[in-house]
Amino acid sequence: MASTARKLRNRRIAQNSTERLEARVSAEQKQLFRQAAALRGVSLTDFIIESMREAAVKTVEEHDVMRLTAAERKIFIEALMNPPAPNDALRSATKRYYKMVSH
Repeated sequence: MASTARKLRNRRIAQNSTERLEARVSAEQKQLFRQAAALRGVSLTDFIIESMREAAVKTVEEHDVMRLTAAERKIFIEALMNPPAPNDALRSATKRYYKMVSH
């Protein structure tokens, strides 16, 4: 059942395609991709498109995650647990903000 739903979704993706993408691969790579597509029960094109989409989403998500060194993490946690007192610039910005939203 899930395989049928996946095939229908992949078919819709292929039908809505408007751009062409080409890549050169070795014979061994192509055979591996074909084998993987067959195991999933989808066409080679659908397998490649879905695999590329998954890899792209993962890459973008990994890029968007903040990575801190141990020292940076310690500084960040310290700032959260013991925030510094507001300075004059922050107090002034807060007053301007409250004037804007109260009128």
